[in-house]
Amino acid sequence: MKKKLVATISIIICIFLSGCGILSISVDKDGKEENQTPGRNIVIGFSQLGAESDWRSANTESMKTTFTKAEGYEFIFEDGQQKQANQITAIRKFIQQEVDYIVLAPVTETGWDTVLQEAKNAGIPVIIVDRMIDVDDDSLFTCWVGSNFELEGKKATKWLERYVEINEIKHKDIHIVNIQGTIGASAQIGRTKALRDAADANGWDLIAEVPGDFTQAKAREQMSSLLEQYDNINVVYCENDNEAFGAIEAIEAAGKVVGNNITEGEIMIISFDGVNENAIEFVKNGKIACIAECNPLHGPRVQAIIELLEIGGSPDKLSYVEELFFSADRTVTQLSIDERNYGVVIP
Repeated sequence: MKKKLVATISIIICIFLSGCGILSISVDKDGKEENQTPGRNIVIGFSQLGAESDWRSANTESMKTTFTKAEGYEFIFEDGQQKQANQITAIRKFIQQEVDYIVLAPVTETGWDTVLQEAKNAGIPVIIVDRMIDVDDDSLFTCWVGSNFELEGKKATKWLERYVEINEIKHKDIHIVNIQGTIGASAQIGRTKALRDAADANGWDLIAEVPGDFTQAKAREQMSSLLEQYDNINVVYCENDNEAFGAIEAIEAAGKVVGNNITEGEIMIISFDGVNENAIEFVKNGKIACIAECNPLHGPRVQAIIELLEIGGSPDKLSYVEELFFSADRTVTQLSIDERNYGVVIP
């Protein structure tokens, strides 16, 4: 009789407390109490490196719209403001908060070993998105989701090779400046390597490489300086769309023409990302010769990984996203843009 009374009271407590979302107390067949927390949201701590570009904004939005309370998540967002120290502080904060998963979009590749060891010691899986990390022990992170940045660069340089051949231009007459992204970032490393390799292989004149930090303002400043130093530039390799916008502004302010007819004195722009709809329009009207797409929609892919981990599965260590290529000699329809479900318009 006493055991039955205890069981009845426990069931009442279970109904009351679980309705408040605090605690559930169930009773097994022997009348013993078992503590549970049904319906608890999965807690995600996301350290974003910053908001330096339209691509970054789209990437953040993808994460925020994926990990919602309606989907069973608690999402904690920290903006690193382009500083690794801020991201390391955020990760340590996530560890103190005992989040279930840490998602990191690293500002640079190196310098993560110590803090990720702390996360591993705490038993918190770490998922890397976008840029790669370089650590001595790759067990410090569970997996990575992002783009093959060197492949993106190879797509762009292959297009330039084809352009040169079709227009019967001598390779030595290609004079390129590279406005790089944030130095040390995976995207910068991969895209820069692809250009250097292609320039060496084809005999292109790679005049200069300067950092643009993936921002429009810095690229405009750097392009203005380059135009003052060199009078033979005919190709500008911009490592994202925002840099391309800045370079175009500087070129036009200098009284020069942006376009694909370099044999007629125009300056060609090559770009990456394709997130901003204005960039796609620039491809259509000839202001940008080609864009190697960089897909920012990582949220659903990270969610799929977490769901797999929740049931004890083992995701692939590296997961590359699928990406397109837009060029001046290929039709880019509005339908294909709409189907991607992202795009940012600059007012």
